[in-house]
Amino acid sequence: MHDSLDAQVIRAWAAETVAALGECRAEIDALNVFPVPDGDTGTNLFLTAEAAGTAVEDLFAVDESADVVPVIDAYAKGALLGARGNSGVITSQILRGIAEVITNAEPTQSAGAVLAASLTRASELAYGAVGVPREGTVLTVSRVAAETATAAATDGATLEEVSRAALAGAEDALEKTPEQLEILRDAGVVDSGGRGFVVMLEALLDSITGEQRVRDLSAKLPTPVVSVTSHTVSYGGPGYEVMFLLEAEDEDVAELREKLGALGDSLVVVGGGGLWNVHVHVDDVGAAVEAGIEAGRPYRIKVTHLEMASEKRESGRSGSEGSSDERTGRAVVAVSHGPGVAALLLENEVTAVPATPGRRPSTAELLGGVMGSGAREVILLPSDGDTRVVAEAAAEQARDDGVRVAVIPTRSIVQSLAAVAVHDPSAVFDDDVVTMGRSSAATRYGAITVAVRQAVTTAGVCEIGDVLGLVGGDIAVIGETLEEVAAAVVKRMLDGGGELVTVVAGEQANDDLISSVENICESDYADVEVEVVMGGQPLWPLIVGVE
Repeated sequence: MHDSLDAQVIRAWAAETVAALGECRAEIDALNVFPVPDGDTGTNLFLTAEAAGTAVEDLFAVDESADVVPVIDAYAKGALLGARGNSGVITSQILRGIAEVITNAEPTQSAGAVLAASLTRASELAYGAVGVPREGTVLTVSRVAAETATAAATDGATLEEVSRAALAGAEDALEKTPEQLEILRDAGVVDSGGRGFVVMLEALLDSITGEQRVRDLSAKLPTPVVSVTSHTVSYGGPGYEVMFLLEAEDEDVAELREKLGALGDSLVVVGGGGLWNVHVHVDDVGAAVEAGIEAGRPYRIKVTHLEMASEKRESGRSGSEGSSDERTGRAVVAVSHGPGVAALLLENEVTAVPATPGRRPSTAELLGGVMGSGAREVILLPSDGDTRVVAEAAAEQARDDGVRVAVIPTRSIVQSLAAVAVHDPSAVFDDDVVTMGRSSAATRYGAITVAVRQAVTTAGVCEIGDVLGLVGGDIAVIGETLEEVAAAVVKRMLDGGGELVTVVAGEQANDDLISSVENICESDYADVEVEVVMGGQPLWPLIVGVE
């Protein structure tokens, strides 16, 4: 439990928001009918949160003891620079408002009062950033959250109580959004951006309390949720989405707002201090860019044909003709842990995206692997549970370019290797995905590592330096030596049956450790075949798969 909005709370909030939006990405995408029914709000919010979270972790990589002011500043600036779509740009402005208040908070202010003031300023800036604010959107949800937080703080509530009040207000406002916006009522959905903001507040509360929220992704929202492909809402606005970063003075941006507002709709301009993020829907792309040039220096200009992007996304899901004629065949892209595994994947004509110690690959890195493969069809293997949501986001981005992508949710490198072993590029795409998915799902996985901190686990309390044995992702064994724990893990796994044991040896594994596993299988499980891969991965001396 935390009683202040310190650097560790902001860091945890950044990480938890990425994870939460990753889990809810598809749900939020399906709610997306306003301002354009293109089904990408969840994906855009996730990518924005990922950019913001990366900026925070980059700061801590340089200064592990960073104070809250540079941390919240990095969080807001990372969101500004990485904002995607209308929803991402508004979210970056919300974070900017929160950063302003935390940065200027008086030491005598209570944490609850700081949070309430932060949410109030965030709502004010969000309304001010939108060219034509509409109620029934994330703007309404953020305003009501601020109002309920302020009421709680006025009564002297704690940080946790103010956070809970803000979340309750946001949830209530979200449920009522169809009453305020006809397009939502017609589609039978709540506002997608508002839903994303609720998820962010859930993540903030969990970061303050230290609790772990269990989300039932099959549970329905108060208003029925339907897919964007099944509702009757259509878009009749401008044809292009234009986004760019802009270096400009405040007075020049005011004039830019007027020019862009006259050119189109869905105008959002956020930022400050000479750096801005501009989003607008227009028919005349050239005029929008020229307006940016007149105001300052626009860069990272992105233009999306709204209707064509939606068609490409659908073709990427269905496999219909729509991807580039230059892309041919099918490829497998897998996250690799260690140079030995990467080399093995390469031998099997698999594109490897390396993971680094303590950091999962980013959406951009996985997207680079998918697009760099040159294939029209791609099967993506994340190789661990934490990377699955990133892989899904990368797949969604690739579908925007008409590439057909399927993600098989492998939770360990041994499951990815099992999937690769049965890959058949000559088979029908769906059949290949099903076969690879079955093979990976039939592979039980375990691993051993060394504890770097004291913790309470399902196997008891571990101390720094203890050897931990994991089975299916849960700590099942705590011991003193690698050999002892490896033996216990292998026996537990093989007691459930199996014909093939795959051992991926890490950089800490020596010949004695590998031999100990082979000897156990030979003496106690004579019919079991053992295959050893010199993976060379750090942190995990052994990763074990049983098929």
